[in-house]
Amino acid sequence: MGKAPSTFKFRLMSLSFTLRDFFSPRKNILKEVDIKPGSLVLDYGCGTGSYIEPLTKLVGKSGKVIALDANQLALKSVKNLIIKKHLTNVEMIHSDCKTGLHDNSLDVILLYDIFHDLKHPHDVLKELHRVLKNHGLLSVSDDHLEENELLTVLTASGYFKLASKGKKTLTFSKI
Repeated sequence: MGKAPSTFKFRLMSLSFTLRDFFSPRKNILKEVDIKPGSLVLDYGCGTGSYIEPLTKLVGKSGKVIALDANQLALKSVKNLIIKKHLTNVEMIHSDCKTGLHDNSLDVILLYDIFHDLKHPHDVLKELHRVLKNHGLLSVSDDHLEENELLTVLTASGYFKLASKGKKTLTFSKI
């Protein structure tokens, strides 16, 4: 991931996400992804944690959400959310590429509004391919890139193929 924002920029970004989430709840975007109770979901580049609480509701008590980010301020924000909302099925990973997760262990990976900021996108896609189950889903959205650009990069990687298009997301399956 790119250079971490300053504390001021991070707080400003957090405020903008709060406003965004008020007008466009993240749970509505997650409806485009087939997340079932009991699923193991990775929110790669989780940022301030906008998707964490709605994800915990979708995966239920038998599922788990893993929040990964390279920014310590982001993970601190997620930790505060976990404590405030009493979320028991969330783990956090501090990383800018490697997850440390087992091969073929994840049901769903969210790659939302982070792809444009990755330092080594091919390495990240390789890692996500490694940890995604054979019938798992990679859901991608990035407001900083054109849809065709995302499609080209993700399918050219040789790791994923387009499975479906939603209003806000592209969903890929593992090759």
